[in-house]
Amino acid sequence: MKRPDNYNTKQREAILAFIAALGEQHATAAQLVEHFKRGDVPIGRTTVYRHLEKLAQSGKVRKYTVDGVSGACYQFAGKQDGCREHFHLKCESCGGLIHLQCDIMEKIREHIKDDHEFEVNNMKTVLYGRCRACSRGV
Repeated sequence: MKRPDNYNTKQREAILAFIAALGEQHATAAQLVEHFKRGDVPIGRTTVYRHLEKLAQSGKVRKYTVDGVSGACYQFAGKQDGCREHFHLKCESCGGLIHLQCDIMEKIREHIKDDHEFEVNNMKTVLYGRCRACSRGV
């Protein structure tokens, strides 16, 4: 008998709880696999990927695929959908994805819209560089 897509398992609940505990931070599937290798609830790679896709489809987590090369990042969606309102920074060293909420970037977005008649998609706009920790060699 096939389980319904919204069937909750201990594994799915553990994955969602781990992502929710990260708050605004993101995690990759590989990071989740490593976490669960060391934890009380052993979850294999295939299961992690399968549940992450289902959680993203259900809207419980956000999936970011920023460059088509790196693995996706996942973030707990919670009850807010404010992530569409800002740009993102992607560290080329550690792969971290950072939310950029900045009035100057909003002014740039407005300038592009008003003066160049082009609407920027904040969800797909990512600036690449190195985060503070990687720049300092921490």
